[in-house]
Amino acid sequence: MRFLYRHPALARLFERPYRKGKVIRRRYQIVAELGMGSYGIAYMANDLQTGRKVVVKQCRKTRRKESELSFQREADILMRLKHPQIPALYDMFLENGTPHLVMDYVEGETVEALIFEKGKTYTEREAFQLLRDVLAVVEYIHANHIVHRDLRIPNILLRDGTVFVIDFGLARFFGESVPHIETYVPEKKLRRDIHPKSDFYALGHFTLFLLYSSYEPKTEEEKSWEEELSISEDARFILRKMLQIDQPYDDIYTLINDVDQLIKNGPKRIIVS
Repeated sequence: MRFLYRHPALARLFERPYRKGKVIRRRYQIVAELGMGSYGIAYMANDLQTGRKVVVKQCRKTRRKESELSFQREADILMRLKHPQIPALYDMFLENGTPHLVMDYVEGETVEALIFEKGKTYTEREAFQLLRDVLAVVEYIHANHIVHRDLRIPNILLRDGTVFVIDFGLARFFGESVPHIETYVPEKKLRRDIHPKSDFYALGHFTLFLLYSSYEPKTEEEKSWEEELSISEDARFILRKMLQIDQPYDDIYTLINDVDQLIKNGPKRIIVS
């Protein structure tokens, strides 16, 4: 059965996701499927008791044991986090023996959708200002001894200029271990290690996506981001530390201070690609 979750079409046949209109627990009516991840299937639903939109996350059958552990951990993490820019968990239940989580549905658009569907572009200052807004939420997450481990453009939402961080399915508490992490390729290890540095690494790539949104290649030759992007020395300094090319940031406060200085003082000198 293990091969099923590696083949999306076959996995969907086995999982049989809920259809639109399905009512779960006589309370949550499915509106649309939002996506299928490694451990769960997420849906937008209506709470028939309150009239609110919610996200219902269903444990996947093809990785049941791993999924149940992941679900319980995600629930524990969300119960600890009480922040207006993080979806709140407000129900857990079993339906036909399958664990489900119910969370706030956050209205807004992902950074991924803004860039690739709306054509949104970011200047250097705008990119680092958005990074700073995300770091304010991540600072709270880290203060609660949690590493998100999946800070990508699909998991950062914007609503009326306010940042929201979603999807804590891969989050872990400080001190937990990652099985077989020594077998991971270097980039995956940097992303998945249970240390604040893994979030900084992910946010380094997040910032590169923002900076590349306004990039127009001059040639078809593939180059590194340092060769392609016209950015300031300060921006390069920060990104190299976030991406662990240079000595990485050990804590979020130093990173925030450097980003604040870049925003306050503006780029000292642009490095032209």
